[in-house]
Amino acid sequence: MKKVLHWAALATLTAIPTAGIARDLTVVSWGGIFQDAQRTVFFDPFKAESGLPLAEDSWDGGVGALRSKAEGGDANTWDVIEVEGDELAIGCEEGFLQVLDPAKLGGIEKYLPGTASDCGIPANIYSMVMAYDTKVFTDGPKNWADFWDLKKFPGKRAMRQGPKMNLEFALMADGVPQADVYKVLATPEGVDRAFAKLDELKPSIVWWTSGNQPMQLLGSGEVAMTTTYHTRVGNSNKTDGTQFKLTYDGSMFLVDSWVVMKDSPHLDNAYKLLEFMSRPAVQVKWPEQLGGGVGVTEAQTMLDPALAESLPSAPENVAVSLPLDVPFWIANIDALNTRFAAWSGN
Repeated sequence: MKKVLHWAALATLTAIPTAGIARDLTVVSWGGIFQDAQRTVFFDPFKAESGLPLAEDSWDGGVGALRSKAEGGDANTWDVIEVEGDELAIGCEEGFLQVLDPAKLGGIEKYLPGTASDCGIPANIYSMVMAYDTKVFTDGPKNWADFWDLKKFPGKRAMRQGPKMNLEFALMADGVPQADVYKVLATPEGVDRAFAKLDELKPSIVWWTSGNQPMQLLGSGEVAMTTTYHTRVGNSNKTDGTQFKLTYDGSMFLVDSWVVMKDSPHLDNAYKLLEFMSRPAVQVKWPEQLGGGVGVTEAQTMLDPALAESLPSAPENVAVSLPLDVPFWIANIDALNTRFAAWSGN
């Protein structure tokens, strides 16, 4: 979940050491209050227990940035990094991320199914959902067909600008079962079908580009409902007293991962940090900060039931969510971005 999707602006947290000088184990995340929360839950307690020094840095994502670090040799100052799905997949395939030893992390089976891979373990579970104001709709939308129903639910819709996830939502609104969405979207006819469905909603769409906009648009009444990251809804209700509601039915299930740079000089200590952050007793503290889901199955069962059922990692929410198909988007993002830009400009 990159800076633009988070709750605060990127902040550089530490000075970067000079190449060739001995440095501490360094963990890298998205900055702002998101990384502040990670420091509270993970980083500071790890330092206190292990006695190891731990430096921090922050970044804005991008495979190119990881490649640059990997090619820098001794100038690489990063060890453990939070990444999104495309960065994980490409970095592992190209070999600049470390293949992890599950035995050093308690075994692959401890994580929610599908959230751990050869080179990464889950750092944060989050979802793109639909949300609405219960003061406007007491009996609100239940699925994407409702989101598209301007007669039953009049008003504008806010959606993140770009094809990713919107094409999936459009196909679900058009009646494609979740299990078949990417099978359909992998065909030219399926792409045409998704854009045709977006055509129906296009005059009523307000596009958003930063994570704080959906709640602002919903709160001002400019839109009747919106797509948004699940954490935004709960935080708005808690902080601003809004009465927004979300539904996980048809939401996109998203995973950020912890990875380790290949040839890290701190590999042993990197494993210690990853193992610490994956302990159920540590994981349970994460949702209390900003509402992110947990990637460890046992941690989900240890949460307060009311909190647990509100998270994307809850079994009942996982069951009705669609995991983002990262390989599909790696293969098709350029072509679909081009088509979306042409479509949205007309």
